[in-house]
Amino acid sequence: MLDYLGLEADLGTEERMIRDTAREFVSEQVKPDIADHFVEGTFPTDLLTEMGELGFYAPNLSGYDLPDIGERAYGLLMQELEAGDSGLRSVASVQGALVMYPIHAYGSDAQKERWLPSLGTGEAVGCFGLTEPEHGSDPSSMETRAERDSSEETSADPREAASASRDGDEYVLSGSKTWITNSPIADVALVWARDTSAEDSPVRGFLVETDRDGVTTDEIDDKLSMRASITGSIGLQNVRVPEEAVLPGVSGMKGPLSCLTQARYGIAWGAVGAARDCFEVAREYATERKQFGGPIARFQLQQEKLATMATRISTAQLLAYRLADLKERGDLTPQQVSMAKRNNVAMAREVSRTAREMLGGNGITTDYSPMRHLANIETVYTYEGTHDIHGLILGHDLTGIPAFK
Repeated sequence: MLDYLGLEADLGTEERMIRDTAREFVSEQVKPDIADHFVEGTFPTDLLTEMGELGFYAPNLSGYDLPDIGERAYGLLMQELEAGDSGLRSVASVQGALVMYPIHAYGSDAQKERWLPSLGTGEAVGCFGLTEPEHGSDPSSMETRAERDSSEETSADPREAASASRDGDEYVLSGSKTWITNSPIADVALVWARDTSAEDSPVRGFLVETDRDGVTTDEIDDKLSMRASITGSIGLQNVRVPEEAVLPGVSGMKGPLSCLTQARYGIAWGAVGAARDCFEVAREYATERKQFGGPIARFQLQQEKLATMATRISTAQLLAYRLADLKERGDLTPQQVSMAKRNNVAMAREVSRTAREMLGGNGITTDYSPMRHLANIETVYTYEGTHDIHGLILGHDLTGIPAFK
């Protein structure tokens, strides 16, 4: 595997073990069938619990039977998963960084006990409800509302009835979320909504079981990207949840944005994995494909492409490794994560395109991975903050002048 600068020579025993475990899992359990899932538009759900058994969900968190590994080891895990498919890394990233992390960081003891063990093993699946049909890059303008209800009416749902014995101990959620990874298979949705009962209507997080009355999680079909990933919406029609469903430790946009920083860190590593897989496929093809009496790898044009891809991947690896060091010692800023997400995903986009080009007509088939990675990266380029938005975040940090509020 491409490691031109010998970065993996400095890995510790635990980091090597995690890298090798994930690499073996992807090679044996994912790559043989992932192209078929991409064509069919399905995710291999049979792998969800196996990924949990291997500790792939939020392994960098502590307690609740979670592995508590280092941040570089976590990044290596995301890299190896995305080398298989962006949908695979996305499932682990959403489960760990967007659902388990906020529960761990901001949840009550009861919420942690209820959800972290089952999410960690993959017995339960979570999703993160922030993006709305009319609010993507501007999530602070969300329209989903949570209103405290002081009604004492009895609910048919025993969970709701149990919490309705006291005035004001329920919330009623209304609104919709879209482009939500895992929502059609999720057991719990972390829904971000404006608490209209409080002054200034702050954004708060609500843990909503998806089998509650009024919750719908319809799947989004006909995607041309991230096809081996289950994506859907979350509909909320007067959904009643107890006050105990609210994350008590955070209020305002700090909640969802801090989750996104965690996920973007994983994406910066994951993009390197996708690009590396494309490079390896292109290099092998170039050395074996014979035209004009010899392998096409002997042509200067092909060597220049390989050299450029290797250089860009190595540069992105350096950025990811540096982020891990900063994160480990608590010095990582969201703006630095924006730089890495922006750079590394753009790199993977270009590398996957170049690799597909080197494969010629064969490159558009599912026999080779670059075209699939290229299609997936178009989504990764957009979600978790678009390329342009991350540019504006960096611009603000560099100049002190915000381009938007």
